[in-house]
Amino acid sequence: MSSYSDVFAINHDREYDEEISPGDLVRTGPNLFPHFEVLAVHGDKAWVRNIANGSDHLALVSRCRKINGAPLAQAAE
Repeated sequence: MSSYSDVFAINHDREYDEEISPGDLVRTGPNLFPHFEVLAVHGDKAWVRNIANGSDHLALVSRCRKINGAPLAQAAE
């Protein structure tokens, strides 16, 4: 089965380098919400926890974007 991202050829990966580490607050893809806390990183995957409801998920590190990170601040200029 394909995901909606595959069907519609949507790319959620960020197009800039950013180091994601445990303790970072991130969002995934171009979405503004939900916000997640990174619990652990292993290889290309991050274990993240939704800060609104506490549910845990696995996410690709390449899709995680730091909240208030440098690229976000540069985009606002």
